[in-house]
Amino acid sequence: MPFRRNVREPMLAVACVKELPMKRFHLVPAMTNMRGVFYPTGHMVLMFPSAEDAARAAELLHKDGVSPDDLSLATPEEFENQLAAASEDDDDLLLPSVGTEAETALRFRRLAHQGHHALVVHAASGLSSDHVVDVLRDTHVSYGQRYRFLVIEDLV
Repeated sequence: MPFRRNVREPMLAVACVKELPMKRFHLVPAMTNMRGVFYPTGHMVLMFPSAEDAARAAELLHKDGVSPDDLSLATPEEFENQLAAASEDDDDLLLPSVGTEAETALRFRRLAHQGHHALVVHAASGLSSDHVVDVLRDTHVSYGQRYRFLVIEDLV
């Protein structure tokens, strides 16, 4: 189900930033695979064209019951720099990749380089992808993925 684009209520998003204190995203080793590529198993990574859009999405998820401890934001610069530090600069022939995680991480980096903000959601097993897509249906998600064990699920 695609997200609908809706430009209503831009000031509401600014108010959300003040109401919901958000933790900053910090890449930890558990969010990379054996090759060191960004692969945050158990998380949804959503990109938004502005800080206000990302904050509004975080507020909607919080109002829907997601704990603020399970939500973290990153500015484009923060996200791009952290993903760049976890990129595959050296091809390791001993650990070939059969998946698309490197390409997915590169797409996130490119969006961050273009100015998109990241919202990373720790997705507990009870939090379905379809439900998150429904909650955020009126937001401006530019790209989204859910990372499961050995599977990257397209959200947007």
